[in-house]
Amino acid sequence: MAKNICHSSSRALCLQGALLLGLGLTLSAQEERRALSKSAPEYPELARRMKLAGIVKVEVTIAPNGSVTKAIVVGGHPLLGESAVAACKHWKFSPSGVESTQILTFKFNP
Repeated sequence: MAKNICHSSSRALCLQGALLLGLGLTLSAQEERRALSKSAPEYPELARRMKLAGIVKVEVTIAPNGSVTKAIVVGGHPLLGESAVAACKHWKFSPSGVESTQILTFKFNP
């Protein structure tokens, strides 16, 4: 009976170790990647006339080769967001073995 308990407890430790290892791989895959080239967003003319200022946050999906494959506004004024998304699509990040996501922040001042 004691042998089965030890065996069950060893199996539980192995499963816990595998889970922690898996979490470590997931976390390291989501480390922030360094931008190699950036494109500044254009200030929309309508926003300039309205003296619209603010911060826009854009979530970008980065391919393993470092190119931006997807960009969506996750916060900020929609008028400013379009310009931020257009700029993000020209950014280039350091290569990695996996696809990843990051949040980029843009500040707009008239």
